[in-house]
Amino acid sequence: MTKRNVLLIVVDQWRADCVPYLGTAHLKTPHLDRLCREGVTFRHHVTTAVPCGPARASLHTGLYLMNHRQVQNWVPLDSRHMTLPRALRDLGHDPALIGYTTTAPDPRTTSPNDPRFNTLGDLMDGWRPVGDFGPGHDHYFGWLAQQGFEIPANRDDIWLPEGVDAVPGATDRPARIPKELSDSAFFTDKALAYLKGRDGKPFFLHLGYYRPHPPFVASAPYHAMYAPADMKAPIRAETVAEEAAQHPLLTYYMRNAKQGSFFTRGEGLVAAMDEAQIRQMRATYYGMMTEVDDCLGRVFAELDATDQWKNTLVVFTSDHGEQLGDHHLLGKIGYFDESFRIPLVIVDPDATQTRGSIVDAFTESVDIMPTLIDWLGGRVPNACDGRSLVPLVHGEIPADWRDALHYEFDFRNVFPNDAEGELGLSMDECTLSVLQDGAFKYVHFTSLPPLLFDLANDPNQFTNLAEDPAYSTIVRDYAQRALSWRMRHADRTLTHFRASPNGLEKRTASHIERDSK
Repeated sequence: MTKRNVLLIVVDQWRADCVPYLGTAHLKTPHLDRLCREGVTFRHHVTTAVPCGPARASLHTGLYLMNHRQVQNWVPLDSRHMTLPRALRDLGHDPALIGYTTTAPDPRTTSPNDPRFNTLGDLMDGWRPVGDFGPGHDHYFGWLAQQGFEIPANRDDIWLPEGVDAVPGATDRPARIPKELSDSAFFTDKALAYLKGRDGKPFFLHLGYYRPHPPFVASAPYHAMYAPADMKAPIRAETVAEEAAQHPLLTYYMRNAKQGSFFTRGEGLVAAMDEAQIRQMRATYYGMMTEVDDCLGRVFAELDATDQWKNTLVVFTSDHGEQLGDHHLLGKIGYFDESFRIPLVIVDPDATQTRGSIVDAFTESVDIMPTLIDWLGGRVPNACDGRSLVPLVHGEIPADWRDALHYEFDFRNVFPNDAEGELGLSMDECTLSVLQDGAFKYVHFTSLPPLLFDLANDPNQFTNLAEDPAYSTIVRDYAQRALSWRMRHADRTLTHFRASPNGLEKRTASHIERDSK
């Protein structure tokens, strides 16, 4: 049997509208372009949760936020869930990880003195770390020291611009760290060392990159590769007050989100950023993307040189998006598309007939885990909310494929301050859920007013129609659809099994099978 390798590339904070194959102007990513030409690109793909920890929990468990319940970066992940690395080990694979997963362990399985509880999310159990970028980035800074780089007392200052002592926000200056020693270079060197060390043996490699995550400072020459004048202007209301008036959650962000959360030593509110600052930030963001792409080129060249490309499933995706100044916001927050829409490209060496195609079906991050298990010949866990994309990669869209996108956000006790206190909500009321199809986007809040956007006439989602009597029926219908979606996806880990005179059986839609587990 032909060996089957997997290269799962997970970048951080890469928006879906930054894929040149789908029409993004100016961005230079020749190696991502290669993936799109040789694989299948998914036009309507979302993460089902933000920020990083919840997003990666969904990607690695195939579960919606409402089921895995790692609702924020610091919230532990329940050990009962089947995760991607555990499933891979069940299949006989030794999954390697470069990067991070932002996962706190289940406190019921370890001591409260476990040092992993002193950090903001550690590594998910089951992975073999071969290039750890966990909390504190100790391995990266150790690598820098080994390379002879003098690390400042405040280690994060390596991402300050060269020759500048304070950064008020977006800057056109390069980072102090040279590109040969950037975190992207670190990940790439670790990937090449791992692949060379395998000596041709089959592999499963999760290759994570920290960029284009903030701080928005790129190493030379990437800092000056793009001109701010060529960047798109932000999509936002004319005034901050007008933007804030849409919803209480937006009002909260406009008043509290600070630039210091995104720029090293940044000052002032995010909402105070002018268009020139946002264009500069976007130019730097593009530069970091091109740096990641150049690094991927080195990895792809190794697979080509060792004749492993032809046997390797390559998946390129992100954990979540980035507001990038749209709607007067930065980061991955709220309910706007910019935070949730992400790229997905899959190169399947078995799917030669669909090379270069674009899939318009609705796909979600929960589909990644079942796709990988399916491609490797395993059985997708009953509990998975996602579905394998292997049929779609081969040009077949199942008749019962989803008719909408679904994603969630839990904003309890999250930056920039205290949403619970200011909005008068209990911790478990700080939640929202989105149902979005080609016509409307419905946002349901546990204890705040809902939102409804007409996507045909208002694609950028400025006008809330939820209180308009003319749309009351549509609000009702979408609310009912959202409720039905939650009911269909309630935890079903064991609901397909039953005891019988013949022993344990598993029921599926078409038959009953004996199960030995």
